[in-house]
Amino acid sequence: MHAFFETLAIQRWDDHRYYHHSRINQSLHLLSASCFVIAYVLLFSDPALAALLAWGVSMTSRQAGHFFFEPKGYDHVNRATHEHKEEIKVGYNLRRKVVLMALWAASPLLLAADRTMFGLIVPDPGLSGYWHDVGLLWLALGVGGLLFRTVHLFYLQGVMTGLAWMVKILTDPFHDIKLYHRAPLYLLRGELIDPMPHAR
Repeated sequence: MHAFFETLAIQRWDDHRYYHHSRINQSLHLLSASCFVIAYVLLFSDPALAALLAWGVSMTSRQAGHFFFEPKGYDHVNRATHEHKEEIKVGYNLRRKVVLMALWAASPLLLAADRTMFGLIVPDPGLSGYWHDVGLLWLALGVGGLLFRTVHLFYLQGVMTGLAWMVKILTDPFHDIKLYHRAPLYLLRGELIDPMPHAR
């Protein structure tokens, strides 16, 4: 168990120091994490609504932070190029995220084109029924994306790495709130980039 928690700690540390320099990105992660925690609670009573919140607010704000605000130049704190960080990324790098987000954006269109999803579901009637089905589809996409990359990591880097990454992803909302709860305050003070003295 010690080795597992050490692997998890390393993944969390690398994720923070490599991919969260922007205070805007950190603030968006705080928003994302807060909504994910609410979605976790909703999961027990309304899974479709939980998925709509998780994908519609949490994932879009989180990925917007990475795509639009995180610096893509040379990382002087970690002495690494953006290309190197993308290559060694344990989870979904930007290229893989494009694929995942494209599937997310396309799935409501696919459901609108065929409300039965090629005979896989019995569609709920009306507009509210449509969005309920979209939520369930997004929930399946989220679970599928998590399991796919976890199993992929089993083959690439070993079972422990894959399991640690899965636990990291599931607990990221709580960890992000702890890490980035002050990010909006720094942002209001005009600090756009975290100097990260703790990572130097």
